[in-house]
Parts: sequence; C-alpha cells; structure tokens
Amino acid sequence: MATEHPDELDRVIRHLHSAADFVRWGATALAQAGVHCGHGFDNTLDEAYYLVRDALALPHDCPPVYLQAALLPAERELLAERLLLRRDTRLPAAYITNEAWFASLPFYVDQRVIIPRSPIAELIEQGCAPWLVNPPLRILDLCCGSGCIGIAAASVFPDAQVVLADLSADALAVAQINIEQHGLGDRVTTVESDLFSALAGQSFDLILTNPPYVPHDDVEALPEEFAHEPRMALESGADGLDHPRQIIEQARKFLNADGVLIGEVGAWWQALDAAFPSVPLVWVELQRGGEGVFVVRAQDLPK
Repeated sequence: MATEHPDELDRVIRHLHSAADFVRWGATALAQAGVHCGHGFDNTLDEAYYLVRDALALPHDCPPVYLQAALLPAERELLAERLLLRRDTRLPAAYITNEAWFASLPFYVDQRVIIPRSPIAELIEQGCAPWLVNPPLRILDLCCGSGCIGIAAASVFPDAQVVLADLSADALAVAQINIEQHGLGDRVTTVESDLFSALAGQSFDLILTNPPYVPHDDVEALPEEFAHEPRMALESGADGLDHPRQIIEQARKFLNADGVLIGEVGAWWQALDAAFPSVPLVWVELQRGGEGVFVVRAQDLPK
C-alpha cells in the first residue's frame, strides 16, 4: 500500500508502538479528516479498531491487555498504511479488509459490489415473521450484489433453494465466492438477469430485494466513500424509482399465491408509497435503525 504522505507515515511508525496507540491515533486522524462512517460503522473509533484488529488477525473480543503489547516494525508499518489509506483515499474499511458482516455472517467484498448494510438483515434474522405463512422453499435475492441477503436467508431457512440474480457479472462472481465460503453450493445458485428478465417460468415463495434506488442527482452528492462502490448498484433514474417501480409492477408474476415481496428503498420510501396508492405496502418499523423497508403480499401486488 502506498501513502500520499511518506513523512507522516515515518513519524507514525516511529512514535506509535502498540495496537492501542494505533487505534487512538487512527480514530482521531479519521475524525479530523471528516471521513464518512456509513459502511458498517457509525464512528471513527470503532472503524479504527476494526482496521487494526483485522490487520493483526486478532479476534473481535480480544482482551484489552493484548492491545497494549509492543508491535514489530512491519506490523506498525502495516497499521499506519491501512489507516492512512482509509483517511486519504476515503476507501471504505470493508474494501481494505475484503470483509463485511451481514446478519451476523461474514462476507467477502471488493469494489465489484456495494458493501452490505441493508436493514433487511433484521427481518431475515427474525425469519421474516409474521408475514410468511410457511417457511419458504424457493427464495429469490433480486439485485443480489455480494449475495449477502440471499445467503443469509439460506442460513435461516435450511430447506430453501435460493436464486441470486443480478445484472452485473462482476457482482455474481463475488456472490459465487460467498456461496462457496458458506458451503451452500447445493442450495444457492446465481443467474445473470436484468431484474426478472432471465427468470421466466420461475416462481418463488419469497422475493428479497435491495435494488438501486438513489436518484441521479443524489448519487452525485453522496460522500466520497460511495464513489468507490459500483454506481449501477446505487443509481436508479432521475427519481430513484426506476428499479423499485419495475419490481413492484412485475413481482406478482414470479410469486406463488402465498408469496411475499420484501424490499428496501431507504429515504425514498414516501415517493414509492405515493407511486402505488392502490398497493398496500407495509413499511416495517425497524428496531436497529434504518428506514424504507416494505413488505407486500403477492395478492396485493399489481396483476
């Protein structure tokens, strides 16, 4: 890893000696630089600790005494480079470590996919109760990206077959890494599809989707960290509803009679709700934060 400030790198390496030193300095350096903590963290202290712990291969519940131990010169250099990379390039931590957690599961990520952070995780961990009549046997993760949503659902519903669909071949390559990492090759498959276009003749008990839903102008205004993510995974036309609108209009044809569609549109939930006044979208009250997650039953979707 290269840094834009070799003199600063040298000073940091000379003056900081323990993991705790690097966590403290890193948290301050990131905060003073105004980095955006919106990809799995909400403060720079937790983010600095994560970057330090991961680089040293320490467990997340590492006893504090180990953070006080002296580091080797190569370890100090690695920690300084990581923290300065995060600060100077605004590269999100998950892309530095190639790891993100979703629904209490680890996932491989790189810049071919957006970083998992959907509040849909909360519903999956609850078994999508109370909306499912029976445990689903066929699940679709539409616009799957890393595959985190569908793979998490497969872990909760062990009898289900899961399809991960995405227009991006690059994203599907990452999803396949995660399928193999979680040992789910016998139950989880991928398909390259522009929304439902390659899914003709298939039906599902549950469709989960975190599609692109950010308006064009809003993408332009996002913090620098988001520029490292695939734009096609974020932007959805002038009003942000191009993809969500098509999904609601088409989903019924791909759901079984008792099927359920669960999706996310974040802060644009009111616009989507207004776009479908005759569709009873249920907006979930999330316990762990976030907004814009809807649930709708197949019979309530447009024909």
